[in-house]
Order: sequence, then C-alpha cells, then structure tokens
Amino acid sequence: MSKFTGFAMKKLNEVGWVEKEKPECGRRDAIIKPLALSPCTSDIHTVWEGAIGDRKDMILGHEAVGIIEEVGPDVKDFKVGDEVIVPAITPDWEDEAAQRGFPSQTTGALGGWKFSNFKDGVFGEVFHVNLADANLAKLPENVKPETAVMLSDMFSTGMMGSENAKIKLGSTVAVIGIGPVGLCSVAGARNLGAGRIFAVGTRPNCVKVAKEYGATDIVNYKEGPIDEQIMEATDNEGVDAVIIAGGNMETWKQAVKMAKAGSVISNVNYLSGADIVPLPREAWGCGMANIDIATGLCPGGRVRMERLASLIEYGRINPDSLITHKFKGFDKVEDALMLMKDKPKDLIKPVVLCD
Repeated sequence: MSKFTGFAMKKLNEVGWVEKEKPECGRRDAIIKPLALSPCTSDIHTVWEGAIGDRKDMILGHEAVGIIEEVGPDVKDFKVGDEVIVPAITPDWEDEAAQRGFPSQTTGALGGWKFSNFKDGVFGEVFHVNLADANLAKLPENVKPETAVMLSDMFSTGMMGSENAKIKLGSTVAVIGIGPVGLCSVAGARNLGAGRIFAVGTRPNCVKVAKEYGATDIVNYKEGPIDEQIMEATDNEGVDAVIIAGGNMETWKQAVKMAKAGSVISNVNYLSGADIVPLPREAWGCGMANIDIATGLCPGGRVRMERLASLIEYGRINPDSLITHKFKGFDKVEDALMLMKDKPKDLIKPVVLCD
C-alpha cells in the first residue's frame, strides 16, 4: 500500500475523504491498522468551531485500538500482528517537559496531542505512532477493542479530572457535565474514594450511567442555578472538589460559588467559543479564597493505558456503558463523526468496528 484513504478536516467547516501517501515508519515507530475507532467532541470543536485554527486535509481522530502492520528496527516490545491500545496523546518522552512530569505538553503547549492537531489522526486505513515502545499498550486478551478504545481519551481524561481535583476519602465532589468525559470523572471520583458525588446533567441515559458509575445525587441545571442547588443540598457548606466537564463560560462562576476553601476546581472541558474565562471576584475571595484551579491535557503513553486496562480486567470500571452506537466498517467513520456533531439525545459515544 503506497497510498491510503482517511477521513479528514479539509478546511474549517468542511470534512471529507482524502487520499494520502502511506506514512513512513521511523526506527522507533509503528504503523497501525485500526480495529476500533471513536470520534470525539474535540473533533467537532476542531472542524466546526475552529478551536485550534484552520487545518487543511488533516485526517481526524485520536481514539483508536489497532493491529500493528509495521514496526521500526529499534522497537523492542512490539511486533507485527500485536493488537494495541493507542493513546490519544503520544508524547515525545525525551523532551524536558516529560522529564519534569508534564508529558502531555512536550515540545510546547498541548504538544503531546499530535493526532488531528498537527499530524494526521487515526481515521485512516493506517496511521503512524511515534515512539512505539512508550506510546502503545498491548490489548489484554479478555478486553474487546471497542471497550478498550474508551480508554484512549475518555477514561484517561475524565479520570485525570478526578486525580487533579485531589479527591480524598469521603470528599464531596461535583461533576458538571455528564457526557462521556464527565461520566468518566464520576467513575474516577468513586475509585479515588469520594463520598457524595453530585452529577450535573439531564439526559436520561447519561443520568443512568452516572448513577452506575457512582453518582449519589443528580442535579438538573434546568431547575435553577446549579451552585444554588448544590449549596442548598450541602447546607451551604459547598463541595471539596469541582470537576468541570461541560457547560459554558458561566459554568466557571457557578463552580467557584459552590467550592469550599481548600477545594480544587479541575477542568477537563475543551474551552472554545470565547477568549476570556470569567471568575467571580468576590466569591473567589478577591483571588485569595484558597480555591485552586487545575488544568491538564489527557494523559497518554503506555503505562497510562496499561493501568486503565487493569481497571477493566479487575472490574473497577465498565467502559461498555458509554457505548450507545456501533457501526461496522471503516467507511462508517463519517456517519459516526456526524452523529457526534448532531448529538441525538440517546448518544453518549459511538464506536466504529473496522475489521
């Protein structure tokens, strides 16, 4: 195969199929054929909101499980035919940012996010992965590709939201937005030992999964300001941690108003549509209320994927609950992406089974 087909962002507000030259495999790299793919809301932000600027004929997608088609001669731990989990974030592990503990930011802000940012993504008949030994994880025999593809971004990002929130045993936590990432934040909060978990959302299927993943209280934002509802439910004490996984810029004001002194507001939402994030000065104690804000990009790499996979193997998480729509055949990538754009009420995550 000298050429391959992929589904791409042709330019702002336009997508379509493109044909490209097959990527070359570096000495430490791998070429992967997809087995399972899933589109992400980030793809929608990228194409139709211009969140990271214009891209020309950039193949989309960053959530994949695949089978190795080619490896470089210096790859030690993987071989052709291995089925692998491909993280959405594939850092340059020798970069100084990685050595300081921030691999997702290697080579610059968001630099570990290569797929569909400044490099062709995974929605191709084949795709390239840098530093295969550090950026791939073997698919466990008892884990299905469609299950594992939920780890590459959704669970890695959502559970990072809980980790960054510094949740302690018995903490009271609010998760704002219970789309797929927010649902994974709920699961992360429970696994870290949270006590009461408020989940903010209204879609019935998302509410059902939120309860399955550990939410104790559901807050309907249509019934009034969520900060007021949560403050009333906690006798005006507020919460120990807030995870922002959805909403808009006004959500940040509500998050600050429900946060206790000593709490962390952890953002996993892809901010777009405005240049300024507003914070309520008085509620934030004029900037001195001991309410911290934590941000981060989805953790990637081999160890992260292996550890998340172990949570599936030992029954700590059930990613299958996120999957509401399944498509068969690589040519269905377009249908799955447009479903993510249209967001019907019964959607959480679609998956495309390619083989």
